[in-house]
Amino acid sequence: MQSFPFSAIYAQDDFKLALILCMIEPGLGGVLALGDKGTGKTTTVRAMSDLMRRSEAAFPFVNLPIGATEDRVLGTIHLETLINEKKVVVQPGLLAAAHQGILYIDEVNLLNDYLMDILLDAAASGGYHLERDSISRWFESRFCLVGTMNPEEGELRPQLLDRFGLSVTVHTPSDRADRMQIVSRRLTFDTDTAAFCAQYDASEQALSERITSAKSELKAVSYNEDIQILIADTCIKHEVEGLRADILLLKAARAHAAYHHRKAVSTDDVHKVMPFVLSHRSKHYSPSQNPQQQREQQSPRDEKEGDSIRIRMS
Repeated sequence: MQSFPFSAIYAQDDFKLALILCMIEPGLGGVLALGDKGTGKTTTVRAMSDLMRRSEAAFPFVNLPIGATEDRVLGTIHLETLINEKKVVVQPGLLAAAHQGILYIDEVNLLNDYLMDILLDAAASGGYHLERDSISRWFESRFCLVGTMNPEEGELRPQLLDRFGLSVTVHTPSDRADRMQIVSRRLTFDTDTAAFCAQYDASEQALSERITSAKSELKAVSYNEDIQILIADTCIKHEVEGLRADILLLKAARAHAAYHHRKAVSTDDVHKVMPFVLSHRSKHYSPSQNPQQQREQQSPRDEKEGDSIRIRMS
Protein backbone atom coordinates (compact mmCIF):
# COMPACT_ATOMS: atom_id res chain seq x y z
CA MET A 1 0.00 0.00 0.00
CA GLN A 2 1.41 3.36 -1.04
CA SER A 3 1.96 5.90 1.71
CA PHE A 4 1.08 9.57 1.62
CA PRO A 5 4.04 11.44 0.04
CA PHE A 6 6.33 13.13 2.54
CA SER A 7 6.59 16.30 0.45
CA ALA A 8 2.79 16.52 0.26
CA ILE A 9 2.37 16.69 4.04
CA TYR A 10 1.23 20.20 4.91
CA ALA A 11 1.67 22.38 8.03
CA GLN A 12 4.07 20.02 9.81
CA ASP A 13 7.31 21.71 8.86
CA ASP A 14 9.03 21.44 12.24
CA PHE A 15 8.34 17.68 12.53
CA LYS A 16 9.41 17.10 8.93
CA LEU A 17 12.65 19.03 9.38
CA ALA A 18 13.47 17.18 12.61
CA LEU A 19 13.02 13.83 10.83
CA ILE A 20 15.15 14.99 7.91
CA LEU A 21 17.95 16.03 10.26
CA CYS A 22 17.89 12.60 11.90
CA MET A 23 18.17 10.92 8.50
CA ILE A 24 21.20 13.09 7.68
CA GLU A 25 22.82 12.63 11.10
CA PRO A 26 21.86 9.29 12.72
CA GLY A 27 23.82 10.33 15.80
CA LEU A 28 20.95 12.61 16.76
CA GLY A 29 19.13 9.48 17.93
CA GLY A 30 15.54 10.28 17.19
CA VAL A 31 12.54 12.55 17.50
CA LEU A 32 9.78 12.89 20.05
CA ALA A 33 6.59 14.44 18.65
CA LEU A 34 4.13 15.77 21.20
CA GLY A 35 0.68 16.87 20.20
CA ASP A 36 -2.96 16.31 19.55
CA LYS A 37 -4.45 13.15 18.14
CA GLY A 38 -5.41 13.19 14.49
CA THR A 39 -2.68 15.61 13.39
CA GLY A 40 -0.97 13.15 11.05
CA LYS A 41 2.09 12.29 13.15
CA THR A 42 2.04 8.59 12.18
CA THR A 43 1.42 9.47 8.53
CA THR A 44 4.48 11.71 8.56
CA VAL A 45 6.76 9.03 10.02
CA ARG A 46 5.59 6.40 7.53
CA ALA A 47 6.03 8.87 4.69
CA MET A 48 9.63 9.49 5.75
CA SER A 49 10.41 5.76 5.71
CA ASP A 50 8.99 5.46 2.20
CA LEU A 51 11.00 8.47 1.10
CA MET A 52 14.21 6.88 2.40
CA ARG A 53 13.52 3.71 0.41
CA ARG A 54 14.14 5.69 -2.75
CA SER A 55 17.84 5.69 -1.85
CA GLU A 56 17.96 2.69 0.50
CA ALA A 57 15.65 -0.02 -0.82
CA ALA A 58 15.77 -2.09 2.38
CA PHE A 59 15.22 0.85 4.75
CA PRO A 60 13.21 -0.67 7.66
CA PHE A 61 10.17 0.82 9.32
CA VAL A 62 9.21 -1.03 12.51
CA ASN A 63 6.10 -0.11 14.48
CA LEU A 64 6.53 -1.27 18.06
CA PRO A 65 3.19 -1.82 19.84
CA ILE A 66 3.05 -0.52 23.40
CA GLY A 67 1.84 -3.97 24.51
CA ALA A 68 4.76 -5.86 22.95
CA THR A 69 6.36 -8.61 25.02
CA GLU A 70 10.06 -8.80 25.81
CA ASP A 71 10.43 -11.81 23.47
CA ARG A 72 8.87 -9.88 20.61
CA VAL A 73 11.12 -6.88 21.22
CA LEU A 74 14.41 -8.75 21.75
CA GLY A 75 13.81 -12.08 20.02
CA THR A 76 13.48 -15.67 21.13
CA ILE A 77 14.24 -19.27 20.23
CA HIS A 78 11.98 -20.66 17.51
CA LEU A 79 10.20 -23.40 19.50
CA GLU A 80 8.62 -25.21 16.54
CA THR A 81 12.01 -25.74 14.90
CA LEU A 82 13.54 -26.79 18.21
CA ILE A 83 10.80 -29.37 18.83
CA ASN A 84 10.47 -30.77 15.31
CA GLU A 85 14.00 -30.54 14.02
CA LYS A 86 16.01 -30.47 17.26
CA LYS A 87 17.75 -27.35 15.98
CA VAL A 88 18.23 -24.09 17.83
CA VAL A 89 17.09 -21.23 15.62
CA VAL A 90 17.02 -17.72 17.02
CA GLN A 91 14.13 -15.56 15.89
CA PRO A 92 15.28 -11.90 15.92
CA GLY A 93 13.07 -9.34 17.60
CA LEU A 94 11.74 -5.97 16.56
CA LEU A 95 14.89 -4.18 17.71
CA ALA A 96 17.03 -6.20 15.30
CA ALA A 97 14.49 -5.69 12.51
CA ALA A 98 14.76 -1.91 12.95
CA HIS A 99 18.52 -1.87 12.34
CA GLN A 100 19.47 1.08 10.10
CA GLY A 101 15.87 2.23 9.89
CA ILE A 102 13.11 3.80 11.96
CA LEU A 103 11.70 2.31 15.15
CA TYR A 104 8.34 3.97 15.72
CA ILE A 105 6.34 3.96 18.95
CA ASP A 106 2.94 5.62 19.06
CA GLU A 107 1.84 6.69 22.54
CA VAL A 108 5.41 6.15 23.72
CA ASN A 109 4.53 7.55 27.14
CA LEU A 110 2.36 4.45 27.74
CA LEU A 111 5.19 1.97 27.07
CA ASN A 112 6.26 0.22 30.25
CA ASP A 113 9.49 1.47 31.83
CA TYR A 114 11.29 -1.87 31.48
CA LEU A 115 10.87 -2.04 27.71
CA MET A 116 11.72 1.63 27.36
CA ASP A 117 14.98 1.07 29.24
CA ILE A 118 15.82 -1.81 26.88
CA LEU A 119 15.14 0.36 23.86
CA LEU A 120 17.24 3.24 25.13
CA ASP A 121 20.15 0.94 26.05
CA ALA A 122 20.08 -0.53 22.54
CA ALA A 123 19.89 2.92 20.99
CA ALA A 124 22.88 4.09 23.05
CA SER A 125 25.07 1.03 22.40
CA GLY A 126 24.07 0.28 18.82
CA GLY A 127 22.82 -3.20 19.62
CA TYR A 128 21.95 -5.69 22.33
CA HIS A 129 22.68 -9.15 23.68
CA LEU A 130 19.93 -11.74 23.51
CA GLU A 131 20.29 -14.19 26.39
CA ARG A 132 18.06 -17.26 26.15
CA ASP A 133 18.94 -20.54 27.91
CA SER A 134 22.32 -21.52 26.40
CA ILE A 135 22.10 -18.87 23.68
CA SER A 136 23.98 -15.60 23.86
CA ARG A 137 23.93 -13.57 20.68
CA TRP A 138 24.68 -9.97 19.78
CA PHE A 139 22.33 -8.15 17.41
CA GLU A 140 23.18 -4.90 15.68
CA SER A 141 20.43 -2.36 16.31
CA ARG A 142 21.14 1.19 15.19
CA PHE A 143 17.92 3.01 14.50
CA CYS A 144 16.18 6.35 14.55
CA LEU A 145 13.77 6.21 17.49
CA VAL A 146 10.59 8.15 16.78
CA GLY A 147 8.00 8.45 19.51
CA THR A 148 4.67 10.25 19.44
CA MET A 149 2.51 11.08 22.40
CA ASN A 150 -0.27 13.26 23.73
CA PRO A 151 1.01 14.89 26.95
CA GLU A 152 -2.54 14.89 28.35
CA GLU A 153 -2.31 11.09 28.58
CA GLY A 154 0.79 11.09 30.77
CA GLU A 155 4.37 12.33 30.78
CA LEU A 156 7.69 10.64 30.10
CA ARG A 157 10.24 10.34 32.87
CA PRO A 158 12.77 13.22 32.60
CA GLN A 159 15.69 10.83 32.04
CA LEU A 160 13.80 9.19 29.17
CA LEU A 161 12.74 12.51 27.72
CA ASP A 162 16.39 13.55 27.55
CA ARG A 163 17.30 10.50 25.46
CA PHE A 164 15.28 11.72 22.49
CA GLY A 165 17.68 13.88 20.53
CA LEU A 166 15.04 16.24 19.16
CA SER A 167 11.53 17.18 20.19
CA VAL A 168 8.73 18.97 18.36
CA THR A 169 5.17 19.94 19.17
CA VAL A 170 2.48 19.25 16.58
CA HIS A 171 -0.66 21.37 17.02
CA THR A 172 -4.05 21.07 15.38
CA PRO A 173 -3.96 23.84 12.73
CA SER A 174 -5.96 26.90 13.76
CA ASP A 175 -5.66 28.58 10.37
CA ARG A 176 -8.69 27.97 8.14
CA ALA A 177 -6.68 27.86 4.90
CA ASP A 178 -4.30 25.28 6.40
CA ARG A 179 -7.15 23.02 7.48
CA MET A 180 -8.80 23.25 4.09
CA GLN A 181 -5.54 22.43 2.32
CA ILE A 182 -4.86 19.40 4.54
CA VAL A 183 -8.36 17.99 4.05
CA SER A 184 -8.24 18.60 0.29
CA ARG A 185 -4.95 16.77 -0.11
CA ARG A 186 -6.10 13.86 2.00
CA LEU A 187 -9.34 13.40 0.07
CA THR A 188 -7.52 13.64 -3.26
CA PHE A 189 -5.03 11.01 -2.07
CA ASP A 190 -7.83 8.67 -0.94
CA THR A 191 -9.77 9.15 -4.20
CA ASP A 192 -6.90 8.44 -6.61
CA THR A 193 -3.74 7.46 -4.76
CA ALA A 194 -1.63 6.75 -7.84
CA ALA A 195 -2.44 10.06 -9.53
CA PHE A 196 -1.88 12.04 -6.34
CA CYS A 197 1.50 10.41 -5.67
CA ALA A 198 2.54 10.97 -9.28
CA GLN A 199 2.10 14.72 -8.75
CA TYR A 200 4.72 14.61 -6.00
CA ASP A 201 7.10 12.07 -7.51
CA ALA A 202 9.58 14.70 -8.72
CA SER A 203 9.64 16.53 -5.39
CA GLU A 204 10.01 13.23 -3.51
CA GLN A 205 12.95 12.23 -5.68
CA ALA A 206 14.58 15.63 -5.32
CA LEU A 207 14.21 15.54 -1.53
CA SER A 208 15.59 11.99 -1.37
CA GLU A 209 18.64 13.04 -3.37
CA ARG A 210 19.07 16.15 -1.22
CA ILE A 211 19.14 14.05 1.97
CA THR A 212 21.59 11.58 0.43
CA SER A 213 23.84 14.43 -0.66
CA ALA A 214 23.70 16.04 2.78
CA LYS A 215 24.67 12.74 4.44
CA SER A 216 27.76 12.51 2.26
CA GLU A 217 28.69 16.16 2.88
CA LEU A 218 28.10 16.09 6.65
CA LYS A 219 31.64 15.16 7.74
CA ALA A 220 33.07 18.05 5.76
CA VAL A 221 30.92 20.67 7.52
CA SER A 222 33.14 22.71 9.82
CA TYR A 223 32.41 24.93 12.81
CA ASN A 224 34.47 27.57 14.58
CA GLU A 225 35.00 28.61 18.18
CA ASP A 226 32.28 31.26 17.99
CA ILE A 227 29.71 28.54 17.24
CA GLN A 228 30.92 26.51 20.21
CA ILE A 229 30.75 29.56 22.46
CA LEU A 230 27.19 30.29 21.29
CA ILE A 231 26.11 26.72 22.02
CA ALA A 232 27.82 26.56 25.43
CA ASP A 233 26.45 29.95 26.51
CA THR A 234 22.95 29.00 25.37
CA CYS A 235 22.93 25.76 27.34
CA ILE A 236 24.32 27.50 30.42
CA LYS A 237 21.74 30.28 30.14
CA HIS A 238 18.86 27.83 29.97
CA GLU A 239 20.25 25.66 32.81
CA VAL A 240 20.37 22.44 30.81
CA GLU A 241 21.68 19.48 32.82
CA GLY A 242 24.68 17.61 31.47
CA LEU A 243 26.38 18.07 28.10
CA ARG A 244 24.05 16.07 25.89
CA ALA A 245 22.30 19.24 24.69
CA ASP A 246 25.62 20.87 23.71
CA ILE A 247 26.57 17.85 21.62
CA LEU A 248 23.15 17.52 20.00
CA LEU A 249 22.94 21.23 19.20
CA LEU A 250 26.21 21.05 17.31
CA LYS A 251 25.26 17.81 15.53
CA ALA A 252 21.85 19.16 14.53
CA ALA A 253 23.33 22.48 13.37
CA ARG A 254 25.89 20.63 11.22
CA ALA A 255 23.13 18.48 9.70
CA HIS A 256 21.10 21.60 8.97
CA ALA A 257 24.09 23.25 7.31
CA ALA A 258 24.72 20.12 5.21
CA TYR A 259 21.06 20.04 4.19
CA HIS A 260 21.55 23.54 2.76
CA HIS A 261 24.88 22.54 1.15
CA ARG A 262 26.87 24.87 3.36
CA LYS A 263 30.47 24.08 4.25
CA ALA A 264 30.37 25.64 7.72
CA VAL A 265 27.86 25.97 10.54
CA SER A 266 26.37 29.46 10.92
CA THR A 267 24.59 31.06 13.85
CA ASP A 268 21.36 30.76 11.85
CA ASP A 269 21.83 26.98 11.74
CA VAL A 270 22.19 26.89 15.52
CA HIS A 271 19.15 29.10 16.11
CA LYS A 272 17.05 27.06 13.67
CA VAL A 273 17.58 23.77 15.52
CA MET A 274 17.70 25.25 19.02
CA PRO A 275 13.98 24.70 19.79
CA PHE A 276 14.25 21.03 18.77
CA VAL A 277 17.07 20.38 21.24
CA LEU A 278 16.15 22.63 24.17
CA SER A 279 12.35 22.63 24.34
CA HIS A 280 12.21 19.30 26.23
CA ARG A 281 15.42 19.78 28.21
CA SER A 282 15.03 23.21 29.75
CA LYS A 283 12.22 24.61 31.85
CA HIS A 284 13.54 28.08 31.08
CA TYR A 285 13.55 27.90 27.28
CA SER A 286 10.89 29.43 25.04
CA PRO A 287 11.05 29.62 21.24
CA SER A 288 10.09 33.31 21.53
CA GLN A 289 13.57 33.89 22.95
CA ASN A 290 15.11 32.56 19.73
CA PRO A 291 16.31 35.39 17.42
CA GLN A 292 15.85 33.17 14.37
CA GLN A 293 12.25 32.47 15.36
CA GLN A 294 11.54 36.15 15.91
CA ARG A 295 12.79 36.99 12.42
CA GLU A 296 10.63 34.27 10.88
CA GLN A 297 7.53 35.52 12.66
CA GLN A 298 8.13 38.97 11.22
CA SER A 299 8.71 37.74 7.65
CA PRO A 300 5.93 37.20 5.08
CA ARG A 301 4.39 33.75 5.04
CA ASP A 302 6.00 31.43 2.50
CA GLU A 303 3.42 29.50 0.54
CA LYS A 304 5.68 27.86 -2.02
CA GLU A 305 4.57 24.30 -2.73
CA GLY A 306 7.91 22.61 -2.27
CA ASP A 307 9.01 24.41 0.86
CA SER A 308 9.67 21.97 3.69
CA ILE A 309 11.92 24.25 5.72
CA ARG A 310 9.50 26.86 7.12
CA ILE A 311 9.27 26.41 10.89
CA ARG A 312 6.22 27.02 12.99
CA MET A 313 6.96 26.84 16.64
CA SER A 314 4.48 26.60 19.42
